Amino acid sequence: QVQLVESGGGLVQAGGSLRLSCAASGRTFRFYAMAWFRQAPGKEREFVAAIRWRDGSTGYADSVKGRFTISGDNAKNTVYLQMNSLKPDDTAVYYCAATKLYYSDISYYSRDDYWGQGTQVTVSS
Repeated sequence: QVQLVESGGGLVQAGGSLRLSCAASGRTFRFYAMAWFRQAPGKEREFVAAIRWRDGSTGYADSVKGRFTISGDNAKNTVYLQMNSLKPDDTAVYYCAATKLYYSDISYYSRDDYWGQGTQVTVSS
């Protein structure tokens, strides 16, 4: 059983920063890639950022490019999301995801991959 646990969410004013963390525990192994998704009230879950451990390649949603940075430690199965210049539109529950599989689309994750329970990020105007 693999668990992904997110932390670091909270309330921040527009223009501020937050750093999210996600750590895997339980029956862990080396993931091929990890990612962050988010879901705002009344909206579908959307891709935010991802990292492939083999070559360090990253991908970002257009809405967060230049403001968010994904990083982590493959050996520790830990991934971070540094979020700067936050906007009220960034308000959402942020989910960590991990996969053992290669997907040609870096932003794609199956519901059968590993998902955390989410951490709330609220950006006030």
